[in-house]
Amino acid sequence: MPELGAHTWVVPGGQVPFPAHGPEPEFTGFDQLCVLNATDREAEVSLDIYYEDAEPVGPYRMLVKARRIRHIRINDLIDPEAIQLDRPYGCLLRSPVPVVVQFLRQDTRLPGTLALTGTMAHPV
Repeated sequence: MPELGAHTWVVPGGQVPFPAHGPEPEFTGFDQLCVLNATDREAEVSLDIYYEDAEPVGPYRMLVKARRIRHIRINDLIDPEAIQLDRPYGCLLRSPVPVVVQFLRQDTRLPGTLALTGTMAHPV
């Protein structure tokens, strides 16, 4: 099978929704990356976060095993620095092997509303 995906992916329009309205954890707002590694090699991906008014933060490093997916909640990233909620950001994901990346957002800022949206990240 040919390798699927790209080594570099960009998500320019992130902003973790905050505050949440509703019971936790199902109504916690989040941004999330879903990374598919269809290769026979594991991928240690790195993620850099870019803000409007500060220097980039990263790299955040995560392992995606061979022939597996991994969901990475942006809210949960704390090392080297915790992600700030409700602040615009963009991110750049790099992988040593080709991967496919999807961006998801769950927005619960409006009382009684759960909005889930998804889009493909942009391969570079």
